[in-house]
Amino acid sequence: MDIDEGLYSRQLYVLGHEAMKKMAVSNVLISGLRGLGVEIAKNVVLGGVKSVTLHDTGAVELSDLTSQFFLNKKDVGKNRAEVSHPRIAELNTYVSMSVNTQKLTEEFINKFQVVVLTESSLEEQLWISDFCHSKGIKLIISDTKGLFGQIFCDFGESFTVVDTNGEQPVSNMISAVSKDAQGVVTCLDEQRHGYETGDYVTFCEVQGMTELNNCEPREIKVLGPYTFSIGDTSSYSDYVRGGIVTQVKMPKIVKFKSFRQSLMEPEFVLTDFAKMERPSQLHLAFTCLSEYLKKHSSYPRPKNKEDAEKFVALAKELNGKLCAKVDEVDDKLLSQFAFNARGDICPMQGVIGGITAQEVMKACSGKFNPIYQLLYFDCLECLPEESYIPEDQCQATGSRYDGQIAVFGSEFQKKLGQQKYFVVGAGAIGCEHLKNFAMMGLGSGEGGHIYTTDMDTIEKSNLNRQFLFRPADVQKMKSEVAARAVKVMNPDVNITAHGNRVGPETEKVYNDDFFESLSGVTNALDNVDARMYMDRRCVYYRKPLLESGTLGTKGNVQVVLPFMTESYSSSQDPPEKSIPICTLKNFPNAIEHTLQWARDAFEGLFTIPAENVNQYVCDPKFIERTDKLPGMQAMEVYDSVKKCLVDERPKDFAGCVSWARHLFQEYYHNTIKQLLFNFPADQMTSSGQPFWSGPKRCPHPLVFDPREGTHLDFISAAANLRAYMYGITGSKDQQYILDILKGITVPEFVPKSGVKIAVTDQEAEAERNTDEDDVDSVKSAMPTPESLQGFKMNPADFEKDDDTNFHMDFIVAASNLRAANYDIPPADRHKSKLIAGKIIPAIATTTAIVSGLVCLELYKLVQGSKKYETFKNGFINLALPFFGFSEPIAAPKSKYYDTEFTLWDRFEVQGIKENGEEMTLQEFIDYFKEKERLEITMLSQGVCMLYSFFMAPAKLKERLASKVSEAVVKVSKKKIKPHVKALVLELCCNDENDEDVEVPYVRYSFR
Repeated sequence: MDIDEGLYSRQLYVLGHEAMKKMAVSNVLISGLRGLGVEIAKNVVLGGVKSVTLHDTGAVELSDLTSQFFLNKKDVGKNRAEVSHPRIAELNTYVSMSVNTQKLTEEFINKFQVVVLTESSLEEQLWISDFCHSKGIKLIISDTKGLFGQIFCDFGESFTVVDTNGEQPVSNMISAVSKDAQGVVTCLDEQRHGYETGDYVTFCEVQGMTELNNCEPREIKVLGPYTFSIGDTSSYSDYVRGGIVTQVKMPKIVKFKSFRQSLMEPEFVLTDFAKMERPSQLHLAFTCLSEYLKKHSSYPRPKNKEDAEKFVALAKELNGKLCAKVDEVDDKLLSQFAFNARGDICPMQGVIGGITAQEVMKACSGKFNPIYQLLYFDCLECLPEESYIPEDQCQATGSRYDGQIAVFGSEFQKKLGQQKYFVVGAGAIGCEHLKNFAMMGLGSGEGGHIYTTDMDTIEKSNLNRQFLFRPADVQKMKSEVAARAVKVMNPDVNITAHGNRVGPETEKVYNDDFFESLSGVTNALDNVDARMYMDRRCVYYRKPLLESGTLGTKGNVQVVLPFMTESYSSSQDPPEKSIPICTLKNFPNAIEHTLQWARDAFEGLFTIPAENVNQYVCDPKFIERTDKLPGMQAMEVYDSVKKCLVDERPKDFAGCVSWARHLFQEYYHNTIKQLLFNFPADQMTSSGQPFWSGPKRCPHPLVFDPREGTHLDFISAAANLRAYMYGITGSKDQQYILDILKGITVPEFVPKSGVKIAVTDQEAEAERNTDEDDVDSVKSAMPTPESLQGFKMNPADFEKDDDTNFHMDFIVAASNLRAANYDIPPADRHKSKLIAGKIIPAIATTTAIVSGLVCLELYKLVQGSKKYETFKNGFINLALPFFGFSEPIAAPKSKYYDTEFTLWDRFEVQGIKENGEEMTLQEFIDYFKEKERLEITMLSQGVCMLYSFFMAPAKLKERLASKVSEAVVKVSKKKIKPHVKALVLELCCNDENDEDVEVPYVRYSFR
């Protein structure tokens, strides 16, 4: 079955083709279409199962609008499933959808591979569970009650998990294998092997001990970071050299109990290690709620103490009868559960619904570890820390927010409506944030507002996880479409959409007035630079920041609180490990190396030369600037210009094909022959070891064959890209290209003596930095810029998602041909795009959960919570599954004299004196001397040094007499923009003992 890679591209990188194919033949039943059910349905439909049937026998109530984002007031009284059906179906036309409004029967349930129950009674859960378990139908039960959630999974007596963790199999190069009863494999010490005891591995390319090559997967025992044992190798041949060991994903069989059994013998997945005892208490609470409903015909009333007491008493009575009883019933916790029983919280539906939808995909595909078997989650920290919410505030008012009011009260709902939040980014996480904010009523009251900005337009691949967009929205602005969509979900929400990038260039829009009016900022960004910029702005304006991100099945949430926590920028991930220059240039050993080489080749052939030519033609200072470049860099620039304008300038498409054919010969034949001339296959090092060993794979040159698909793909892509650069009409007609190739003669290459080839990065760097005596000969051969007036080349800016522009065609062919040189297994287009395009894998489920967790933290911010332990930084990995929460890290403290300060503190200096004049630099320095007992030794603004104690006396005298803002203008040689009201000044200071002390920065207000 074909998978639409344009739509599912990001998800394919997470699940893979095989899992997607299994999902595309699976039928799923989702029962219950309130907020939780529709959240599950949304994510499952986006995931791409074959068909989804929506079941609900009930009619829409106004309170359903608290979290059911596909309903509106006009739907009240209509069947939930029927109303929801067309709106969910719009999400993915590949998924067949139907509706059932009749009572569920065994005959009907028997049609499905997976059944999901929400909003169902205990009796219904038990009989459906018994039936599904007996028929091998996978069952998931999911429910939320206010700030509490429950998930149960039963995937049958024998469920096969084909991939338990979702990580890429680890490969390592081997340096030795012992011949022993417990054979020890030693890997090259370039990096740790990354295996765990119990992993399975197989081998290839081993020389000598060939019995290992393509052997059945062998279980290993880790002995150290570079060694592990593989069992008996004593009868094998002697190991000589080489070899690659690769981890093998082994299927895992899991046996599930039915729901009836699990009620008596529960097994829990822990969601918060700070709440170790919570799952068993909540297991009792959810079980008790069904008994309470039977006994009293309704759930406990919100914040009603009498009902809560009845509930706790019933729980204690029930606990004595259960096999899985708790040692002591937690009265306070179960009272809160009773208070929440009628609650409906949209962010909780996002968390529990996202997890449940991922379990549906696991049930369909066998990809990733399922929940075994019960998961309970709560977020009671969202409630006020000190005050009690009165019962009268939690009564239904006929509002769309009644489900939320039942938990937090009407006063809090009013407070939510007054918030002003800035959502930066309207992509996957941004869509979920905006949906949740609209359902919560954030910014929907008097004085409240939501601002969102995103500079990107919608692409087809976005539709798989950015659920506010539809096919008709492709090429429209994300922020504008998202804002319109959530306005439909909740017409009360006040929202403004911008199409701006956040950065210094838009600070006139997002200025002091804008930030100072905000309640907080929520990031929904996809790059670290933008995150760090927004983090700096939030620290400067002292606004809370809710930060989050996803990577496939992994997600994280960070809470940044003014004066309490460190900021996002306080800690950073280690930089990505770069590939050594020599590995890329001469000694690749993995497909990642050849793909990076192909990306560099693309830039060096089709982007940078065209940009150099355009600058040469248009910029009068181009030559002056280029002459100042160090080493060989100036020569490389001039040489690229000369080749484009003189040596290799094509007249027509045939010339482009000829250029591509010679390029093939240079890349894949001549260069490799020269390399082997310098370092023959049998070359030995000074230590007596083979030169071509370890990470160095011995290459072989390729002989061009137009019948080889990859060879012709390279010529076609390179020729068409070359034609694009010169504005020449290209051609996709391969027969036409073949006809041109017949007339091209390529000279035989003879390797040259005396050619130096760098073996180490140091040698490569030294080569690059070698001074070139004279570039005049190259410059003199270039046509003058005046003679080229009107001439312009087209640089090819790499775009991975356009399948018509030949960009990925070139990358795939160029990389795989180089891989063929070195006998490296090739990569298909899908994998090549992932690696070369640096694509971040993404799925809708992780996004929904992360956004839900962010919004739960937002509740705490609006409550005004002040305790560290109230807030939670979170990390999830749905593949395992793993859930981890921790308190935010406190902002580190520094000190001068007796004054403690953190990154949130600063000196506030009012630069305008009582007479209306701005203070001079001397007065600024005197101010700190007198008020703070600090002697300023250096003062800077950005990269501009305004004052230093070692300035020349004459210059110092003039500078000190200047007004501070005038000094900034003079030194920076830039006018201060009209919207800037204050300057950030950095100080170096000495205390009264003449000791250097660290101090906060200065916010200097001068307008």
